[in-house]
Amino acid sequence: MCPVVSWCANECGYIEAGIISKCSLCSDGVDWFVAQGQWQPNTYEPVAGDIIFFDWGANGTIDHVGIVEYCENGVVHTVEGNSGDACRQKEYTVGSSSIYGYGLPAY
Repeated sequence: MCPVVSWCANECGYIEAGIISKCSLCSDGVDWFVAQGQWQPNTYEPVAGDIIFFDWGANGTIDHVGIVEYCENGVVHTVEGNSGDACRQKEYTVGSSSIYGYGLPAY
């Protein structure tokens, strides 16, 4: 996972509780959620608190991660750190090729 999402998870006690893993690589975060059986593809309609992973080039490389704020009318609303050196709210269409998939923490 990226350091920003890991930092948020740590501040909430989720890493210590085993709800989210501490990772510095996005691909390690994906691997962890897959191993836990808590993974969904980009066509899934996420819920608030899901972890969204991105593949900007649609080439199988996981490039970025964020937190789902909510999903409404087929649009995923996210909060992402390290987005142009800032924390930003963004939007994506469910099933977008930019979305690699979702980790579903067991809060």
